[in-house]
Amino acid sequence: MRNRASRGPLRELVEVVLLAVVLAFLIRTFFFEVYRVEGASMEATLHTGDRVLVNKWLYLWRLPEKGEVIVFQYPEDLTRDFIKRVVAVSGDTVEIRQGKVYVNGELLPEVASTLSDRETWAPHVVEPDTVWVLGDNRSNSEDSRYFGPVQRTQIRGQAFYRVWPLSTMAWVERPVLAQEDK
Repeated sequence: MRNRASRGPLRELVEVVLLAVVLAFLIRTFFFEVYRVEGASMEATLHTGDRVLVNKWLYLWRLPEKGEVIVFQYPEDLTRDFIKRVVAVSGDTVEIRQGKVYVNGELLPEVASTLSDRETWAPHVVEPDTVWVLGDNRSNSEDSRYFGPVQRTQIRGQAFYRVWPLSTMAWVERPVLAQEDK
């Protein structure tokens, strides 16, 4: 029986590199991944070129909650990923009046950076196993107003931490909702 000391240094290097590659693949596939933000739909919260860390396993256990920022497959082209904020979940009624979002008849608290337009959108009940998403920069966002609710199966994960650029590293801001205060 050969012991570890009898292995050559090249073999040990190959084993270490192979293990690192397998671990990196598993982590990226099932747990966390870095996504690059494209477009202005989430300004001023996130900007083009920002990199966000996405928790991919969280939604295996639960649906996204209101206020969370998610990465999902664009319903019109499943090869593209979008990033938006969840404003309503299954069973909620969402409506926009004069640029203000109402969920179940109550004004939705917004993050301080939300850029709104003056749009009005008729009430819509969010279907089971779906979420309703909007960009923080509503006047420049293709979101659930255009493609409808996002299916649970299309959600890649929660964007929770901006890792790039280094000068703006921070948690992705989430508004404090009234029901959290109770």
